[in-house]
Amino acid sequence: MEALKISEVRLTNGLFKEREAINRDYLMELDNRALLQNFYLEAGIMLPNLQFIGDPEDAYVHWGWESPTCQLRGHFLGHWMSAAAHLSASNKDRELEAKLFTIVDELKICQENNGGKWIGSIPEKYFRRLENGDYIWSPQYTLHKTLMGLLDTYEWTGYEVALEILNNAADWYIDWVDSLADKPGVVVKGEAGGMLEIWARLYGLTKDAKYLKLANAYSIYKDFALLEKGEDALTDNHTNASIPEAHGAACMYEVTNDTRWLEITKEFWKQAVYDREAYATGGQNAGEFWIPPHQFYQSMSDRTQEFCTMYNMVRLAEYLYRFTGEREYSDYIERTLYNAFLVQQNKFTGMPTYFLPMRPGSRKVWGTRTRSFWCCYGTMVQAQTIYPSLIYYKDEEKKLVSIDQFINSSAAFEMNGKKVSVSTEVNMDYCSGALFGEENGHRAKSRWNFLIKVNSEEEITLQIRIPSWSDGKILIDGVLHTVSSDYYVIKEKFENKDLAVGFVASLSTKSLSDNKGICAILDGPIALAAVGEEGKEFSLEGRSIDEALTPFVEHTYEAYPWKQSSYRAYSGNRETIFLPLYEVTDEQYTIYVNQGEPGGRG
Repeated sequence: MEALKISEVRLTNGLFKEREAINRDYLMELDNRALLQNFYLEAGIMLPNLQFIGDPEDAYVHWGWESPTCQLRGHFLGHWMSAAAHLSASNKDRELEAKLFTIVDELKICQENNGGKWIGSIPEKYFRRLENGDYIWSPQYTLHKTLMGLLDTYEWTGYEVALEILNNAADWYIDWVDSLADKPGVVVKGEAGGMLEIWARLYGLTKDAKYLKLANAYSIYKDFALLEKGEDALTDNHTNASIPEAHGAACMYEVTNDTRWLEITKEFWKQAVYDREAYATGGQNAGEFWIPPHQFYQSMSDRTQEFCTMYNMVRLAEYLYRFTGEREYSDYIERTLYNAFLVQQNKFTGMPTYFLPMRPGSRKVWGTRTRSFWCCYGTMVQAQTIYPSLIYYKDEEKKLVSIDQFINSSAAFEMNGKKVSVSTEVNMDYCSGALFGEENGHRAKSRWNFLIKVNSEEEITLQIRIPSWSDGKILIDGVLHTVSSDYYVIKEKFENKDLAVGFVASLSTKSLSDNKGICAILDGPIALAAVGEEGKEFSLEGRSIDEALTPFVEHTYEAYPWKQSSYRAYSGNRETIFLPLYEVTDEQYTIYVNQGEPGGRG
């Protein structure tokens, strides 16, 4: 399968567009000089009016992990460039594009001031510490972000200056790798997981042999040897250091067609997803490390589900979906979009939360606009820009178009030289009472009811993913179909055809293998949260979820005209409100509730 180019898809009004717009405003808000501050300092470029800072709040300076005193300083700019490049291409956002190109031009000046090769926001001597075995906090992680931002800028906008900088930076790495011929293991130290993907992508784009040389130098991660043997490579491993290694393996398969890399990627996925279990939200880590298999209750804390890991697992799933066309990867992406991408972004400010606390009565802890800049700032600003690249796919040889995420959007592209257009919009006007029923005298209105418009110049095959949570049921133009396959398939020449598509989203529970006494409640793929102090004490009291929870309908003026996935329930004569976890901002919430008597925890 081939993803449509990001320039061929645009989001249209709705929940995901709202989140994209909040993120875009934040990208534009940040000051160029502050974004570049650590690159300027490393290049010896004077920053005016910063010799003395009377009030940090009035100074155009980024702090936290972007502080000049932090060893990861400068990591955020690469994420910012990647996000800006995606939005510039998808939305033809010329204002953001101009800001991006200005920043790339300034990086070129910094590189020249550093001697023509080095493009780091940190000193070159940090890499000497890797060679000497001295402690240093992840210099390759930091440099990877800058290279990634430049590469995304070149690939998605075509701005040649970004490729010039990358080409010069690669020469620095060639020199460094050559100097380590007698100790090649140093090359993959310093949280270097993402570097393999960078060099593999550059080789795929340019076919320049020096990039393949660098890819080969970075292809010796110890985890790969364990994965090839089928041994556990993940338990207690640093989650966000290891997932980018799998990205590198996937990209190596993509550019070399060597099936060894595909097998490594699939084994990583197996160990991460099937051998391990997950929280109902999809998270699989605590304190930035993979949770041992089936120990998720004992690992439940305030430091679960680091956002970086969720973003990077979606990227890995997207690779595997393109390689295999299998629904499980799109299902995984959908669950993560709703229970991490939306959940861990503040719906009002766009700020991220580093972790997603899982303890009863938790609250999300949001970052500040310019004083935090944890790693999850970077992956969050990227996450809110990649929705268009996850929705539609094509297989030109089979003349196949696939709709894999149900997000308000439109696409216009060519397949085998013939024009095709597809759009997906939530249809909230009417849902079939026969399928969705009537609630409290009102016809049920659901986010899972769509109008899909298709137009093609020749006969094509259109396939629509049937989510695993829909029990194989799909409504097409008012007719209910039960399908045994993963996709509903239509083959014809679509001439401005409208398809009314609907799914059944029912409530379900998900327990943890090491504590069957508690469960999370999901509405289709969406994790619900029991809101408020009373949510900590809520119990199903042995009732089925359909007996315990009652949907309530409320007219709104937001992305959906009717409140979605919202319920009320009683336990111990107290009412508890259940909302989608992504709607919770500053409220106290509980994800895992008691299945038995009130007050117990399993």
